[in-house]
Amino acid sequence: MTFLDKLENSWKSSKSLVCVGLDPDRSRIPEHLSKDADVIFSFNKAIIDATADLACAFKPQFAYYAGQNALGSLRKTITYLRQSYPDIPVILDVKRGDIGPTATMYAREAFDIYKADAVTVNPYMGGDTLRPFLEDASQGVFVLCRTSNPGSVDFQDLRVQGDGRRLFEIVAHKAASEWNHNRNVALVAGATFPEDLGCIRSIVGDMPLLVPGVGAQGGEVAAVLRQGLDSRKEGLIINSSRGILYAGRGTDFASRAREATILLRDEINSLR
Repeated sequence: MTFLDKLENSWKSSKSLVCVGLDPDRSRIPEHLSKDADVIFSFNKAIIDATADLACAFKPQFAYYAGQNALGSLRKTITYLRQSYPDIPVILDVKRGDIGPTATMYAREAFDIYKADAVTVNPYMGGDTLRPFLEDASQGVFVLCRTSNPGSVDFQDLRVQGDGRRLFEIVAHKAASEWNHNRNVALVAGATFPEDLGCIRSIVGDMPLLVPGVGAQGGEVAAVLRQGLDSRKEGLIINSSRGILYAGRGTDFASRAREATILLRDEINSLR
């Protein structure tokens, strides 16, 4: 089964476009977990168990594990997901992008070491740097296109001389054509620029779009759905991290996370 097959099945079975971002911050994890041997994994496991039936995907952000010397917790988290919830796709958010042999090692890291179903990559250094990630048609590759941060306008909005299109539009065109020979490419398109999200959708058709920026970053669900849904009223993986993970800070944190996920799922479904 390819990543796209798995994602489409998950959209249907969960009746959800919500992706739960697993970005654990030790300083925000409830105190009653502090004595656990692996605090981060214990926190993640509780969040996963509370939200698995409501999520179309889970997205661990690599930096939250590397920056806390917790890469073992990341591997345990993904192993737990694959063993306990094998039908839910795991997107490893690493935003890698480097030349040939180095990119090959990064691809091995994501797919062979951590066993992710899909990975995020940065296209800034060109299409050859994406090739090692794209070789296996069963694995998904989310290319950064229009990111949710304010500073994205510094480069992504620039019009290319002699072409006239903005840089993110060129990325979308390449993703939908020359990079997508294995039909395993998807894009990252932020909720904070909904009109640009609509532009991307018009370029790539029904390609999946991973959408960060809803909630804490100010992206609005209604605008995302209006601009980003595909022809089947699907096509979006709407990520929420902090809004779900830290909906509660006490012993009921997992049930509060579930409530927050239900609210987001129901808001999305009421508008599509």
